[in-house]
Amino acid sequence: MPKPGTTRTSTTRTSTTRTSTTRTSTSRSRTRTKVIASVVLVAAAATAVFAFTLDSGSDSPGAKSEDPAVTEEGPGVPEAVPELVGLARRDKGDALATGPADAPVVMIEYSDFQCPYCGRFARETEKELIRKYVDKGVLRIEWRNFPIFGDESEQAAKASWAAGQQKKFWEFHDVAYEKQRKRNSGEFSKDNLVAMAKKAGVPDLDRFRDDLASDKADAAVDKDRKEGYGLGVSSTPAFLINGRPVLGAQPTDMFTRTIEAAERAAAEKDHKKKTDDEKTDKKTDDNKAGDGR
Repeated sequence: MPKPGTTRTSTTRTSTTRTSTTRTSTSRSRTRTKVIASVVLVAAAATAVFAFTLDSGSDSPGAKSEDPAVTEEGPGVPEAVPELVGLARRDKGDALATGPADAPVVMIEYSDFQCPYCGRFARETEKELIRKYVDKGVLRIEWRNFPIFGDESEQAAKASWAAGQQKKFWEFHDVAYEKQRKRNSGEFSKDNLVAMAKKAGVPDLDRFRDDLASDKADAAVDKDRKEGYGLGVSSTPAFLINGRPVLGAQPTDMFTRTIEAAERAAAEKDHKKKTDDEKTDKKTDDNKAGDGR
């Protein structure tokens, strides 16, 4: 977030040229988007839509537990925030995603491989969501590396990206999360990461080692982490489901209700667009017919 006075100073200095004014306007727009996103997540936590203690599924210090809020979609189902929907990348070549790029619902997941609640989500809930929604083309899951628990979290994140370069991210993901591991105890040492990659079926381990140590791995992890921090994410796991923020390894029912609410909203939006397009086409045809008389 810019320091107080930065935008004003920039506006004053650039008011003399159209080009600079345009840049300032674009900067303001981006700043507003970041502010909105951050406020949404922070406010959500404050109102207990997403604020839970460690025992209820979010790994961060100082979290408080309160009853979940009730929205129009039902108890605990968060409202969609349009400004957050555009964070879905929908890149067909994204090795850290599963599900069709044009799925009606995209769930972005910010996670750390040393987070026990991320592991619980991976072992218990995620597999059910894949079977029930991803395999049927309803849901796409986009992973974001969000290492916040030290060097081993950082190395594990880069290792997962390296496995993804050989199309084995999700296999590595499953191996890394197959059991709860003691944090920063050597579980994610370089040798153990290579062993995990081997178990995950990564075919070229020499390439894996090179990718793990590459600047590209650093950049990829840093990009995901900055995106999360820019939104105000401070604990893991954290999710955005078509712009609906959810924090913590919540019960599977919470995710199914949120996904289905997002699917209904997407269907309604598509129906409205189709109806509007048909009206526009009819109006165009009527105008053409009138011109031909």
